[in-house]
Amino acid sequence: MTSTVTSGELTGQLLIAGQAVDGSGAEIRGFDPNTGAELEPAYRYGDASHVDAACAAAADAFAEYRSAPAEKRAQFLEAIAERIEAVKDTLVARAHAESGLPEARLTGEVGRTTGQLRLFAAVVREGSWNGARIDPPLPDRAVPRPDIRQRFVPLGPVAVFGASNFPLAFSVAGGDTASALAAGCPVVVKGHDAHPGTSELVGRAITAAVADAGFPPGTFSLLFGDGPELGGALVKDPRVKAVGFTGSRTGGLALVAAAAARPEPIPVYAEMSSINPVFLLEGALATRAADLGREYVGSLTLGAGQFCTNPGLVIAIDGPDLDTFIAAARDALSASAPAAMLTPRIADTYRQGVDALAAEADLIARGSADNAPSVSCRSALFSTDAASLLGSEALQAEVFGASGLIVRCADIVEMQRVAAGIEGQLTATVQADDSDVEQAGALLPTLELKVGRILFNGWPTGVDVGHAMVHGGPFPATSDSRTTSVGSRAIERFLRPVCYQNAPKSLLPNAIADGNPDRLWRRIDGELTRD
Repeated sequence: MTSTVTSGELTGQLLIAGQAVDGSGAEIRGFDPNTGAELEPAYRYGDASHVDAACAAAADAFAEYRSAPAEKRAQFLEAIAERIEAVKDTLVARAHAESGLPEARLTGEVGRTTGQLRLFAAVVREGSWNGARIDPPLPDRAVPRPDIRQRFVPLGPVAVFGASNFPLAFSVAGGDTASALAAGCPVVVKGHDAHPGTSELVGRAITAAVADAGFPPGTFSLLFGDGPELGGALVKDPRVKAVGFTGSRTGGLALVAAAAARPEPIPVYAEMSSINPVFLLEGALATRAADLGREYVGSLTLGAGQFCTNPGLVIAIDGPDLDTFIAAARDALSASAPAAMLTPRIADTYRQGVDALAAEADLIARGSADNAPSVSCRSALFSTDAASLLGSEALQAEVFGASGLIVRCADIVEMQRVAAGIEGQLTATVQADDSDVEQAGALLPTLELKVGRILFNGWPTGVDVGHAMVHGGPFPATSDSRTTSVGSRAIERFLRPVCYQNAPKSLLPNAIADGNPDRLWRRIDGELTRD
């Protein structure tokens, strides 16, 4: 059955280019991890024909959508934000039922989602994303220079894979979708099985905003389906020109391989795996070890540890101050209540990860097992030494959930060896007092090569959405360390440069036209100017 998309009750359908379409495959339902109850309505997976329809519509929409004036595209992004806010109460209630996440956290996530959309609306209006450059002709030079101009253009339709742990901010209208739409790219989203109802509500908001703006309906589609089958078909479709993904290393690498094997390979921007090391320097431990231990557990157990920035590794020099830190962390973690995990599969994977750590590391403490939700995380804290960490893949593997590993180092040299030996990460945190500046300075060059964001005297759980934020990092944190999936620079993933040489003035796009009709900042003969 096919019908026009409207707001209202959930129907359990795919949303393809303005039409609500019945799936034809396996049936799934939302799942309440607090109660163990399945939620209505049922959703059916799409198949190759649905992928074809969504990608064909996106390709048809591309020319008109990418050519729309910046102001119209900015207003469209703001309209999506407004439509999401209009269903906020319904959205938060459904997301709470499907994820087990607290309603206060989800209310904040609605704000982050709409804030991202408005941030990219401002980016589109400001215009520096065009990357406009003009090298005026130099006809009298020994080797004459022609008139050369450059700007960025959108890549084309983008496939976005929703994340499990952020049903809003990294999902249907999350940062990948917002930045791709801002760049001028139609988007086809594969919604996550963990929150189909939440995805449908947001998908309907975007679809309505597309219609209100008068953009082609193929500007946005929402599909549900099997990852290897429907997701693989989406990545392999020749009309898709880039992919945004947040999830497991296994899933991300599968998409990277599929995209690389295409006759026309395309970029996959996959945020995958990170254990986010925390370095406790000697001065900080000497003055505030107990406080740091308690604060660490607060960050570790936040949201059942289901953050890609969860601090799963603590690295410090062995001694009485580290013992004080461990004692405080042990007491705080032992008192922590079990928390709902997003899905039974994620909970099973967490337990397997904890078992793998227990086989190679020393157990310090487990959280309480009393009054556990239907699908729960019981926090865990382990310890090991530097040599064991560097010699073990299992000890460096991400455990998605509230599990931490403390690494005892003999001295600062061994701490630096650990920093150099770990895999690429999204974040690294340095706890340092004034007396630690020299040690921190020696550590910093190594961390710059290992992570995307370096924090001092804070905790990594929590990513501000702004212009300077980097949410990325060297492999395996991401598949492309040159990019960020959060912040205004995320738009750059879905753009490419085009050079115009001696083009007729009447054919030049506004961004690089004479007279600067859009009043953009442009680099003219090497000088940044708005003239």
